Amino acid sequence: MKKAQKRIIAIVLIATLVVTGIGAMVGVVLADNEKKVNIAFTSDMHSNLNSYVTPYHGKEGTNIGGFARVSSIINEERAKHPDLLYIDGGDFSMGTLFHTLYETQAVELRLLGAMGCDVTTWGNHEFNFGSEGVRKMLTAAMNSGDKLPQMVECNIDWSNPGDEQSTKDVFDKYGIKKYTMINKGGVNIAVIGVFGDNALACEPTCTINFMTGDKRIQAVKDTVAEIKKNENADMIVVTSHCGLDGDIEAGKTEDQQLAKAVPEIDFILAGHSHTELEEPLKVGNTYIGACGEYTQTVGTLEMKQKSDGRWELESYKLVPTLDTVPSDPVIQGRIDEFAKSIDTEYLSQFGLTKDQVIAYSDFDFCSEDALEKDHEGQNLGELIADAYLYEARQVEPNTKFDIGVVPSGTIRGTYSKGNITTNDVFNSFSLGMGADKIPGYPLIKVYLTGAEMKTAAEIDASVSDLFPGTRLFMSGEDFTFNPNRLLLNKVTDVKFVDENGNKSDFDDDKLYCVVADLYSGQMLGSVSDASYGLLSITPKDENGNPITDFNKAIIHDANGNEVKAWDAIALYMQSFDKNAQGVSQIPDRYRESQGRKIVDDDSSVGAFVSSPNWFTGVVAGIIVVVIVIVVLLIILIVYIIKRIYYGKNYKRIKEQKKERKREIKAAKKAAKK
Repeated sequence: MKKAQKRIIAIVLIATLVVTGIGAMVGVVLADNEKKVNIAFTSDMHSNLNSYVTPYHGKEGTNIGGFARVSSIINEERAKHPDLLYIDGGDFSMGTLFHTLYETQAVELRLLGAMGCDVTTWGNHEFNFGSEGVRKMLTAAMNSGDKLPQMVECNIDWSNPGDEQSTKDVFDKYGIKKYTMINKGGVNIAVIGVFGDNALACEPTCTINFMTGDKRIQAVKDTVAEIKKNENADMIVVTSHCGLDGDIEAGKTEDQQLAKAVPEIDFILAGHSHTELEEPLKVGNTYIGACGEYTQTVGTLEMKQKSDGRWELESYKLVPTLDTVPSDPVIQGRIDEFAKSIDTEYLSQFGLTKDQVIAYSDFDFCSEDALEKDHEGQNLGELIADAYLYEARQVEPNTKFDIGVVPSGTIRGTYSKGNITTNDVFNSFSLGMGADKIPGYPLIKVYLTGAEMKTAAEIDASVSDLFPGTRLFMSGEDFTFNPNRLLLNKVTDVKFVDENGNKSDFDDDKLYCVVADLYSGQMLGSVSDASYGLLSITPKDENGNPITDFNKAIIHDANGNEVKAWDAIALYMQSFDKNAQGVSQIPDRYRESQGRKIVDDDSSVGAFVSSPNWFTGVVAGIIVVVIVIVVLLIILIVYIIKRIYYGKNYKRIKEQKKERKREIKAAKKAAKK
């Protein structure tokens, strides 16, 4: 090979190496400039600090959940992605005995901080103890000196705080803002908080002025505009307590509507509805994720920025908190310390301890989900309704209590086969607070007419399929309904059942004494709203006067203490006969439904039209009017079509028809001659 050729080959090789090296360097720079974000998310944890065995949600018999397992998953994700963003969607509190420490120790918010949660928002259950409870919780959290998550909420109207000025002051002191800016790995992320319409409707004790409807959407739009103007944000994330209740397929849920209205949002964490999305929803360029409830899963995702500045999803998964996930020992240690306060601060008032065995059951009760999904899983609701009636009669023996009522929406947990502890009973009916400012909704005493008790049955039969939380379970009332009948006329038979099991017809005008819980009394107005006033129930006192202050209807024991709904259940269970181990045994009659609600699935014409009520008559009248209108419209349309078709020749054609009739008549006359 000639020297010149060798030189050329050498130059080419060197050039190739240089170009390759430059390309590799460029590749490294491009890779370094590529922006990615990793997010972990939780929501609706409801004070489930410890793991538990769930007999429902498709995870029967599974030990699942707990903040310590959540923390382990977060830590594992953070080890892989040091710049992990951890956000929470609210309702971190209320659901177990730990929330009895909400005001005094703020355990949930402090643990979120300890777990490295960057941002959280308000859920409706954070307001279960009213604004005073929120103020106390935030103050306790700040006084603890612990690291706390940033809180964001953009749709509170503070323009005229009024009685909530003290709440605003505490919010300001904590540093609650419409949004916060967080830098993760060189990516500037704006995180906005928003509170939903349905969330507000679910919490009658919330008196803060949240903007709803179009104003809520506009609040998010305005916040996004503010971010665009003042911040160098690469990504916009919304931690939402609006949710995915409703028709997801049609895109009509609150969070889907938010994504449509504010397309600049890159990711929405959908809390409130307890939805578990195995795959995220996508609305335009906005992704929506949801991780269920009660610490059962932790959501994780990775997103990569595209050339146009928007983000696309690289990965998304829900990680279950099964017993194969180790508990974070630091977080579990803190939980164990908090647990010591439950017996001394709260349960000592009831003469109980959290792990005390209340009763034993040799069968599983139906799940709380089954109460809302169908009319078959009834034994749990029946037991609680019986407990209400039992305990009311014990503490007020001179009052003739007739009926116990519990809606499915207030039942938060069920009972598994085996020992039932104080913790289990409290978790089954854990929410709220009474006028005494002690956690737990109390029982109330109201009076309803026989006609209104029939209406209550119709609410269950007609409205509860649309609003599952209104599914009613009653003690002292049996009824039969046909789901194939006309709406608001599905109930075919209603009976009053007295203390001895005797059945009789309700007297429409008679007042019957009803025991329910405080929340149900407060929410009765929503039933009328849901049926557009067609089904109306007005709780009254013993003299028939409408009740305006339900605190005055609270039932108290001989010592003047409020009778808490959960404690009534515990006391009822303790009244059962003891088994060989000396523990109260759940009676076998609760193994299945006791037939208080009978579904008569008759689709025959006779069943459909029999026993019509006033509403059926109204509907029938409307149908007749509609038919008449349709017939008249058809006649009018035919007339108009004729005029258009014949046009200017209409008169001539009409005369031709008359002339033809005259000719036929003349021909017939001539033929007779």
